[in-house]
Amino acid sequence: MSAKTYHLEVVSAEKKIFFGVVEKIQVTGSEGELGIFPGHAPLLTAIQPGMVRIVKEHCTEEYIYLSGGMLEVQPSSVTILADTAIRGKDLDESRVLDSKRRAEDHMNNCHSDLDYARASAELSNVLAKLRVIELIKKAM
Repeated sequence: MSAKTYHLEVVSAEKKIFFGVVEKIQVTGSEGELGIFPGHAPLLTAIQPGMVRIVKEHCTEEYIYLSGGMLEVQPSSVTILADTAIRGKDLDESRVLDSKRRAEDHMNNCHSDLDYARASAELSNVLAKLRVIELIKKAM
């Protein structure tokens, strides 16, 4: 491992999703978009639902959907502890589109602020999955 790379581990409640050497990652933290390069200052922050864009050695990319969690940056390693993590290539576009329609229907038929907030949060998660699918399609 050179000074231009670091170890990344992405772990969900179910399993280890990714473990390897990377050049950089991009993820949405609680304060906004984060780009983590080698030598980044130590950091601990919450992750917003969305994706992590991983640039592996030799500039190959991988996308992983994250439903939220925590990001820890150490001098030579980065760890993402995700509530749910799904490799972008494992997302089923038709199922995600069905989930989007259900969330939109639920938002349109809500009878309380709490129901609307839940439906809105679900729609946000579904839209994040769709973004990962779109990015993977562009990369092909």
